[in-house]
Amino acid sequence: MGYVSAKKPTAPSGGWSDLWKQEDYWAMWLGLTIVVLAIAFWSLGNDFLNRIVLKVPNYSDYRTAVTYISSHKSALFTLYLFFLVLFTIAVKALTGEVKRFIVGFSFLFFLSVLVSVWGSWDVMKRYNFETPLLALVVGLIISNFLKIPYWLSTALQTQFYVKIGIVLMGASLPFILILQAGSTAFAQATIIAVATFLTIYWTGTRLFSLDKRFAATLAAGGSICGVSASIAMGGTVKAEKQHVSMAISLVILCSIIMIFILPLAIKALNILPGPAGALIGTAEFADAPGMAAAAAINEQAIKTFTLMKVVGRDMFIGIWCFIMALTSITRWDKRYRDTNPNALDIWIRFPKFVLGFIIASIIITFLAASSDVMTAKTLDETIINPIIELRNWTFIFTFLSIGLSSRLKELASVGWKPFAAFTAGVLVNIPLGYLLSVVIMGNYWTTIK
Repeated sequence: MGYVSAKKPTAPSGGWSDLWKQEDYWAMWLGLTIVVLAIAFWSLGNDFLNRIVLKVPNYSDYRTAVTYISSHKSALFTLYLFFLVLFTIAVKALTGEVKRFIVGFSFLFFLSVLVSVWGSWDVMKRYNFETPLLALVVGLIISNFLKIPYWLSTALQTQFYVKIGIVLMGASLPFILILQAGSTAFAQATIIAVATFLTIYWTGTRLFSLDKRFAATLAAGGSICGVSASIAMGGTVKAEKQHVSMAISLVILCSIIMIFILPLAIKALNILPGPAGALIGTAEFADAPGMAAAAAINEQAIKTFTLMKVVGRDMFIGIWCFIMALTSITRWDKRYRDTNPNALDIWIRFPKFVLGFIIASIIITFLAASSDVMTAKTLDETIINPIIELRNWTFIFTFLSIGLSSRLKELASVGWKPFAAFTAGVLVNIPLGYLLSVVIMGNYWTTIK
């Protein structure tokens, strides 16, 4: 679920040009730009961000929502321009398709406003149909009954939006918390990633006779970080292009299913929000769908999901690619034995937006530590809360993009053997995630606020 564009960003090379040619870096730059702007406006005594970040109040009478939107038209337009300018700068460097993106994003923003209004209706709240799930459903309905025009597809930058949202997430998580939870999340992620990867790989190669490279690509998507891992692993082990596409389709299909199943199961089992977020972080395959599932619980679940998925599992992509590249070169194919992977490969594959997430946390933590109690409250109201609301908007863009770029008929046509191998990983992943997140470490994840 990366860029849906005819002109895609080049693969990571590890050179200086990556700083302005890679999606991960741009997500980091833009996320940190928003954090810096929030601090700058605060230091100048300007409440610009608070004035443009709109949150439609809950309502039972639609006229309440209409009145709210009507009275905030200028703020809404300013918010649209704010996002449009930032995103267009990145799109210009990454794909060059600025005109189509502007048209497509304009429609996406308009749809996001409608979804935000609809999601605030008390009927939706009563049935726990939160805005993220609503955005996904609206997108799926549109994409599966109508043909998505190319000008709109250029704006469906799922990975880009969610990475910016994750960087902004760092501003609401104290750095000391990331340090404290990091070791726990990484340890749990190690168990999950190794068990799931080996299950999918072994099942795929031994039971269903799948190509080793295909099985490795499937296993990476199911055990590390979804689409990004499938693409990275496919390139690393020289998998066939159609195999990478099939792995991506399976990740998207299963992720969408999990968005609905996980929140329902969590509520049926009365799992507390902290452990619930950690469970979603171990059970979901990709950041964007996982964030949608966590958002259906509450803010605490979003935080523990982020710590588990981003700090824990996403870190593995570089390490796993290095290990599998070494295996591919030395054992699978003589053609590549003259080329040896090196430690730089780990850095090249490392998800750079995670650095933005950590830097944002450090900046806000340092600012809060250097302030008195009165100012700390002001920081919360004028910096952190606006950043959280901007993050929520990026998540709405994300979930709409997932739905609008997913045709279920196409996703379901990958064949039963890859699906069975992937499902075997799910059957190991979820029970193991429940055991670790709820039973063994449930008390710990509950303390994360």
